Amino acid sequence: MVRTPLTPEERERGERLGRLLRDARGVRTMVAVAAEAGLSAETLRKIETGRAPTPALFTVAALASVLGLSLDDLVERCELLAA
Repeated sequence: MVRTPLTPEERERGERLGRLLRDARGVRTMVAVAAEAGLSAETLRKIETGRAPTPALFTVAALASVLGLSLDDLVERCELLAA
């Protein structure tokens, strides 16, 4: 299966998501947050750096829950940064 290349906007949205999650993580370690969300630290690292710009909804939902973010708030904040 061949993946359709991401648009520049999709890449930018992934980078914004990564920054928001990294900021919300604060001083907590990547390993601790990833473990609490049921993810590997490498998966979280890829999301935070924008190398995984389109993570699965369940992955984002798990991270949002651990970081005390609502999915609605996360979507709004990603969109607000685009303006």
